[in-house]
Order: sequence, then structure tokens, then C-alpha cells
Amino acid sequence: MVEHSHPHTGIEAASDGTPLRDPARVRPRYRPLKAYGHFLDLLQDKEETSHVFKIFESLPSRDFDHRVRRLTLSADGEALRRDEAYLPPILDGHETLRKMPRGSVAHAYCDFMEREGLSAAGLVAESEKIGRPHFDDLTQWYIDRSRDTHDLLHILTGYGRDALGEQCVLLFTHGQQPSHGHLLIGYAGAHHIRKLTNSRAPVLRAVRQAHRTGTACPTLVDLPIRLLLSMQLDDVRAELQIPEPTWYRECHRIWREEGIDPYDLLAAGTVPVKAA
Repeated sequence: MVEHSHPHTGIEAASDGTPLRDPARVRPRYRPLKAYGHFLDLLQDKEETSHVFKIFESLPSRDFDHRVRRLTLSADGEALRRDEAYLPPILDGHETLRKMPRGSVAHAYCDFMEREGLSAAGLVAESEKIGRPHFDDLTQWYIDRSRDTHDLLHILTGYGRDALGEQCVLLFTHGQQPSHGHLLIGYAGAHHIRKLTNSRAPVLRAVRQAHRTGTACPTLVDLPIRLLLSMQLDDVRAELQIPEPTWYRECHRIWREEGIDPYDLLAAGTVPVKAA
């Protein structure tokens, strides 16, 4: 751990003086009933993504500060801040990413983002709609990095942007960065899918497999993203211990057999968490 403090305030800081946590940053309160209320509101209006952010604000992770401190005040964290100060321009630079080898994470990422009409900058814009204050501290860098790596999780895990795929990514993320918000939306959303589809598809097995995979996998936010992008996708999955999402694929197979389109569940109002 590379520990420093600001020379004037004594606040924990990186070697360049960036504080770990700005004193003006308000600590969120743990309010489970409020979170559940926002979840019910989300079920009623799946397009109102502000409820997702409010759920996470109402269920702050108790070890979040520890995770931020562990990474940002380490030598590895300082190197990441120098080399990858802000990820969106790197991730949206598709012309540069396309110069990497075929079969790389970079190519798979560009294919996914272009096919889905997504961009890292667009995710930033969505997250800013809630009007959270922005601070120039290490905590902000970590929060931004966690947000900006979300779509990479889809690539590395093999989970799509369908309703079940999003639940799986949420619970994979809980395995990486535990938060009761991930648990609430992930498992409650999975139960909602199961109830409304009335199918024999193994939805709960699919989300549990994702949860276990996230726990076993090294934390993505701690890894050098430029390096991952340059590597072959199959090699990265093997190195990070990310298996084939077998139960997720089995759900899709059964749904199609039953005449249910896995990618039309959201349109049918089944589960409203695509922006989580």
C-alpha cells in the first residue's frame, strides 16, 4: 500500500495529492425500505432508469471505501491512474481498437457496442442525469471506472443485453464488488422473470452461476483495461476463470422451444433493469 496524506489537510491522498475522499462528499445512508420502494417503481416503469441509481444510493456497500482505498493507494492503482485516467475516450476509440488483432477483446467489444448502438460516452450521459455532484478525488475515479467497465462485462462473460443477461451481469458484478443493490435487482429481477414467463427455464440456476463466476474472477476494475483489450477473448476468459454461461444459454434454448423470445422480455414488460 502506497499511503500518503495531503500536506495541508492530512487527508489520505495519492502521491500527486489527489484526496482519497473529498470532505464535501456526503456519505449515503443505508435505507432498505426506500430501495425496495424504488424497485417497485422500476417494475412499473422500466424506462425510468433513475430508480436504478437511487436503489444503489439507498443500499451503499459497507466495504466500498475499503475497496477504493486498497486499489487507489496501491502502486498498481497509481499506475492505472497514470495510464488509464479516464476510460471512455479509450473505449470509444473504435478506429484504434480495430487495429488490434482479430479475435481480441477489442474487436468483440467494438462489434457489441456498434451492434447495440452503445457508447461509453452515452453511459456517462445516462449516469449524469441523476444530478450527482462530481468530486476530484480517488473515490470519483473508482466510481467512474466501475461504471465504464460495465459493457466489457457483457463481452467477457458472454451474457447478452436481454433481461436475463442483465440480471446475470448484475450478480456477476456483486461477486466482484458486493452491494445489496446488485443483490436486490439481480435476484428480485430473476424471480420476476421466472414468475411472468411461467417457464421451466432454469433462471435461478443461471443467475447463481453468474454470481459464483463473479466471485471467482479477479476484480475487473483493478485490471489494466488496455492490456485486456489487446488480448484474445478466449485467453482472457481462461485467465480470469470465466466459464461458458451454460445455464443462461439453456434458458434461451428452452424459451425459444416454448415460443418465447429471450430478447423480447423487456418489450413485454417482464423486467426493467437494462441500465443497472
